[in-house]
Amino acid sequence: MASESSDTSSEARLLGKPAGGWRRAAFEVIFEADTPAGRGFDVGLLIVIVASVVTVMLDSVASVGGRYPLVFDLLEWGFTLVFSAEYALRIACVERRVRYVRSFFGVVDLLAVLPTYLALLFPGLQTLIDIRMLRLLRALRILKLTAYVREYRSLGLALAASRRKILVFIGTVGILVTLLGTIMYVVEGPANGFTSVPVAVYWAISTMTTVGFGDIVPKTDLGRAVASLIMLLGWGILAVPTGIVTAEMTSRRMSEAREARSCEACGSSEHAPRAKHCAECGAPLPKA
Repeated sequence: MASESSDTSSEARLLGKPAGGWRRAAFEVIFEADTPAGRGFDVGLLIVIVASVVTVMLDSVASVGGRYPLVFDLLEWGFTLVFSAEYALRIACVERRVRYVRSFFGVVDLLAVLPTYLALLFPGLQTLIDIRMLRLLRALRILKLTAYVREYRSLGLALAASRRKILVFIGTVGILVTLLGTIMYVVEGPANGFTSVPVAVYWAISTMTTVGFGDIVPKTDLGRAVASLIMLLGWGILAVPTGIVTAEMTSRRMSEAREARSCEACGSSEHAPRAKHCAECGAPLPKA
């Protein structure tokens, strides 16, 4: 409960909690989940989000949406009006409105209402309403899953720290599929479906990632040999990003464990996991 309260107070400081009046009362209900009213509001909101997504999914089924078009239109506009009012109320009850609008949830809240309005001009955008599923991330706060929030943050930091290695890896893979795709274009040629170098590179990517749609297949023996090489490369290559991120996460966990075992006498850190005494002053270290 304490961790949830700290998360709520940090959000209040970030967005700016009004000093009083109806805006403060609305802020406590909308942005704080540690009160009965706030929890009830968030639970009700999640129910509406799920109902709206299910409505869009059913509407996309011809045998269902085609029979009751008016019902689905009314439901969708009803959900959109509810989300529009909620979005406007969120903006009205915070002090730092621009910060909320530019935040992750602020952008998601806006995208939850835009597709219905834009669908009046571009009907194909109606299915983008499913982006409302991202709003279900608010359940992390309601269900007190703060530990999962910390794990998401840890994964995000590991990905950010590994971004250069991952970019180098992606660049290397891009060079490989381009070279191998070009070879396949020369070996197989347009007669066997490899009508251009980009088509051959597309085939190399789908083969290396073990997707294998089967829309283009090599017909010559040399082409099959090159395809076999790409498949074997794909097995090893797919494991590289996982290894990079895993190594970074392990390194971070070990660093955090060392930092957590700081010497109470001299304050030094970076002790080995099995160390029992401080390397600087010899004082006993706290247990891991």
